[in-house]
This record gives sequence, structure tokens and C-alpha cells, in this order.
Amino acid sequence: MNVLQTTGILQNLQHTLQRIDNACRATNRNPSEVRLLLATKTVSAERIKIALEAGQILIAENKVQEIKEKYDELKNTPHESHFIGHLQTNKIKEILRYDIHCIETVDRLSLAEKLHHRLSFENKKMDVFIQVNTSGEESKFGVDPKDAVDLVKAVAQFDRIHIKGLMTIGLFSAETEKVRNCYRLLRQLRDEIKALNIPGVDMKELSMGMSGDLETAIEEGATIVRVGTAVFGKRIYPDSYYWNESSHA
Repeated sequence: MNVLQTTGILQNLQHTLQRIDNACRATNRNPSEVRLLLATKTVSAERIKIALEAGQILIAENKVQEIKEKYDELKNTPHESHFIGHLQTNKIKEILRYDIHCIETVDRLSLAEKLHHRLSFENKKMDVFIQVNTSGEESKFGVDPKDAVDLVKAVAQFDRIHIKGLMTIGLFSAETEKVRNCYRLLRQLRDEIKALNIPGVDMKELSMGMSGDLETAIEEGATIVRVGTAVFGKRIYPDSYYWNESSHA
């Protein structure tokens, strides 16, 4: 890793943190309420470590294979790892090997059941977010908003799984108000679920917003923004390539 590349990541990181700070102050929110989660898909462990050594804590991958490939190189650098891709049930056993702190993409009861059984077998617990499809696009994963409350109630029965909040990908659009509607819907769902006081459910977190629209997400209440390209640079493929996976297993 040359000095220029290292400097670029550090400068991008500082710029992103300033954007978060500015967005919080513009909406009278405390910047400490919003955490930066570094979306590290296709980013080498070497480059990720630059951000971690600069004081960042949260990283996330979309694919189990990438977690596996980078695990040994990152395990001795303090961080918290989230999974933000579509999780196939046949990957549950594998993902639990790699110190994942939170799965942000629980979107169906069958996944929660199998996750709970594996966690019970291994005597582990797991934080999760319920993923909601707020854009209504068929290409997106996530529970339908009208079914979100029922899914939360069902998943809450599993004592190995701790629901910490909601996650959405939102609409890929340059039209800010259309994107805002997705984030507003997630916040409204969070507030609705919070008011139900479901035992074992902590509706503190809203994971929403990415490099291009983090300000809008913060305006609508995001507590976690998932940023990759704004820190690490553009990838070979567009975001939709990584988020739209073909299997619903």
C-alpha cells in the first residue's frame, strides 16, 4: 500500500465523518447518535486496516466468502463486524465461525428459525436487525413493510436472537424525496414497533443510507450509515450488483 493510497483513504474518511457531523448538526442531532459502518465489499484487508487503525470500529461484508478471506488478516485489529448481504440458510453455520457481531439482514422467519437452532447448538447469541423492503422493488430483499411487525414478534420468541433495530437498502435513485420516503417509512415502523414494548426487542437502531444519500438518511433518523465507495473509492461493479442476489434460500 503506497502513501498516496493510504492518504486518500484517510482523507475520504475524514470527509465522510464531516458529512455525518454536518448532517447531524443541520437536524439538531448529536453526532454521537450516528455511527459510520464501513461497507468493505471488494476492499482488501490491507486497506480496511487503514480505516480501523484511524479509529473506525464498524465494518460490514455482503458475502460470507469475503469475510472468510479477510478474517485472519483482520482478527487482531479491534473492530465490530456486521453482515449486510442476503444470508442463505446454508451459510449460517459458516458465518458463525467468523466473529460476526450482528446480522443486519434477517428478513424471513425460516432464516431466524435456522439461525436460532444453530446458535443454540453452539451456545451462542446474535444481535440482528430486521431487513425491510421499503422501496417495494422485486429486486430487493427484505420483509414487506406490512408484515414487519408480525415478523418482529415471531423472531422475538427466539431467545438466542436479539433484535436491535431495522435495516433497509432504500431506493437507488437520484430523486431525493423518493429515497426519503423509504427512510421515513423505516423510522415510522421502528416507532410503531417500539411502542409495542415487545419483550426482548430493542428498537434502538436504524441502519439506512449509503455514500450517496447519507444526509437524507440522517435527517430521517438513521443511527448507522453504511458507506463504502465514499471512503474506499469506486468499485468495478455498481452497488446493485452486490445487493441484488439471486437466491432466496
